Amino acid sequence: MTTLDADVLIAGGGPIGLATALELQARGFTAVVLEPREGTIDKACGEGLMPGALAALGRLGVDPAGHPLRGIRYQDARRGVTHRYRSAAGRGVRRTVLHDALRARAAEVGIETRHERVDRITQSETHVVVNGMRARWLIGADGLHSTVREVAELDRPARVSTRANRRYGLRQHFAVAPWSDLVEVTYLPEAELYITPVDEHTVGVAVLAPRPVDLEGAIEQAPTVRERLAGAAEASSLRGAGALRQRTLARTAGRVALVGDASGYVDALTGEGLRVGLAQAEVLADCLARDDLPGYERAWARSTRDFRLLTAGLLAAATSPVRGLIVPAAVALPGLFGSVVERLAR
Repeated sequence: MTTLDADVLIAGGGPIGLATALELQARGFTAVVLEPREGTIDKACGEGLMPGALAALGRLGVDPAGHPLRGIRYQDARRGVTHRYRSAAGRGVRRTVLHDALRARAAEVGIETRHERVDRITQSETHVVVNGMRARWLIGADGLHSTVREVAELDRPARVSTRANRRYGLRQHFAVAPWSDLVEVTYLPEAELYITPVDEHTVGVAVLAPRPVDLEGAIEQAPTVRERLAGAAEASSLRGAGALRQRTLARTAGRVALVGDASGYVDALTGEGLRVGLAQAEVLADCLARDDLPGYERAWARSTRDFRLLTAGLLAAATSPVRGLIVPAAVALPGLFGSVVERLAR
């Protein structure tokens, strides 16, 4: 019988990797997280936790500090529409605060993290070997540009690329008291500008667009945002991410599985990335508890279907000639806009 170093090895010690480890530990597995970076890991993201994401974290014993989010506002230069969540609030949380909270919880329950990069993977019918360590399964939670996905040959070749469908993001924080308890999304001619309050003294500002991505230029195109940020000091360095769209052939290969951004990603347009990753972590842990890794493919599809369809539909509109009609349509159909927001917030 093969001696195992752990039941599961998890490549990637970001929020979804740690959440997956917590899900597995709660089901009686030993999980070792492999993450080459030490300390707190930052990332360019919108930092708005939807109510469903906050509830999922709470179930894992994680309650990060931040600023209440009561809803979403879409606006352009002429008009806007707001939907306030019908039940629980979300929370704006700096990525570093979220990562620290998850690291603390993982340490509290005894999850081991080893600071090394995954670079050697082999597998048999009964186990995987990663950097000389043996386990029953390997989970790739290593982000948009996943090494595990590449090594497992699960990358799907990109479709013919155009400037419009190759999108990127930038994010920076500013030291200014939040003026709203909403995530504000401003539609510009070729970009979306996001404002997320993350604590009582700080807002996060992010932009999504085809290259070239210019946060300062996007702020200049949004007079109301520009005025509110006037004179505010930068509270973090500028960070970028992309290309955002990542396609996969499948989510499993042998005894390897993908979770979070590594498993495929549509766009950050609707801000649902963390919620989707947390849902995937839960259903993957359930599948492994039943020794049914092949079942994860179906569970992944079910747990992400609504998010993928809604995001893909909105992205198709945002990268087409009807882009300028998105906000007017939301204003004209506030009930439909609210239904979409509520569905994504679950």
